[in-house]
Amino acid sequence: MRLDMEPLKRSVSWFLLVGALAAQVHYLVAVVLEGVYDIQPAWSNLLGFCFAFPVSYVGHRTFSFPDQTKSHRHAFPRFLLVAILGFFANQSLLLLGLHFTALPFWLVLAVVMLLVAVSTYLLSKYWAF
Repeated sequence: MRLDMEPLKRSVSWFLLVGALAAQVHYLVAVVLEGVYDIQPAWSNLLGFCFAFPVSYVGHRTFSFPDQTKSHRHAFPRFLLVAILGFFANQSLLLLGLHFTALPFWLVLAVVMLLVAVSTYLLSKYWAF
């Protein structure tokens, strides 16, 4: 018996594309606010998250998990919780990275965002949607 891996490949591919777009929004907003407007890294990161969240929810609901049958009323709060947990992990790792290393904000943020993406996918796929 052969498993059809196409739906999983399609879901992961869309998750990566939508996630990359949302991550770009998050990253660009945060880096511009911190670098150009001299806003503290924690606040820049939070505002970047706020701008990226709608991109992430709409994109994942529409493209990454199109076969889901849960209503917005069910999926939205769960996805928001996943996103908030991901943000707390992101913020904690970012601030720890900035405190314990001499690496620049833009590099620490990029590494942290990549690390958090894996757990976000798994929680989104198997719990939120």
